[in-house]
Amino acid sequence: MLNQRIIPAISNHKKLQTFLQSDLVYGILMNFQLAQLSDLVDTMKKHHKKVLIHSELIKGLSSDEFGAIYLIQSLKVDGIISSKPKVIEICKKRSVIGIYRFFLKDSISLEQSIHIGQRLNPQYVEILPSFGYELIPYIQKHLNCQILVGGLINDISIAKKCFSHGATALTTSDVDLWKMS
Repeated sequence: MLNQRIIPAISNHKKLQTFLQSDLVYGILMNFQLAQLSDLVDTMKKHHKKVLIHSELIKGLSSDEFGAIYLIQSLKVDGIISSKPKVIEICKKRSVIGIYRFFLKDSISLEQSIHIGQRLNPQYVEILPSFGYELIPYIQKHLNCQILVGGLINDISIAKKCFSHGATALTTSDVDLWKMS
């Protein structure tokens, strides 16, 4: 589904305009207010863009399964990024892209996230921060999904390392890296 190597993380109107003028199709909305989402989604759809929402980074949105249902039914988003398994389950049931996000804090959190991922069987996982790129092969060995990498990608050399270790795509707010794809 996600057939682009760089997925812009859009957190303000200036970045949204840059994204809308690009050839990129998928973009992630985050750090906006719930009251702004309807207009933002409409604008992106009018520009033939696919809308991914980081549900935990929308001010005023409940980041649980009820918030996910609202995003899917009312706003008709194309996908949701969440660290909450119930949200990913809702996405799967509704045939919407669900990206299970987890943080590489330590070996215990890695193993817990892999265990949850094995139960969820998501199509996509986003791991953060990008400096954990060496763990991509290990995660791929345990989860049958595509790996996205995000967090602290501010240099092309980090992006290249993520791809060389097996990342399918990168999520980044760095506008200069959006031109990489």
